[in-house]
Amino acid sequence: MNASNDMLGEIKEVNLSYLLLSQRLLREDKPMGMFRMGISEELADVLVNLTLAQTVKLAASNQMLCRFRFDDHALLASLADKGRGDAVTHAHSAILMAGQPVESLC
Repeated sequence: MNASNDMLGEIKEVNLSYLLLSQRLLREDKPMGMFRMGISEELADVLVNLTLAQTVKLAASNQMLCRFRFDDHALLASLADKGRGDAVTHAHSAILMAGQPVESLC
């Protein structure tokens, strides 16, 4: 039972860190933040307008709020490819992620 509680605590910490980082990215450069997180403008607006109390309440969920965007093999393989230089790997990954649809509120 203690391990389960520890895991839930870690999920909440990750959620809070993710939400705070998301808000920071969106406040500093909204279009770039939306691109990096793969989210729609509507979702970005909701995230950036959360109060601190709302952010903490949302972070307290027992579900992970962030998810991996590596749903396809090509993207994951390009990120893991050690044969290429870092600049090429990052550029290729950015191109692949840019082609993915953004997440919406629905």
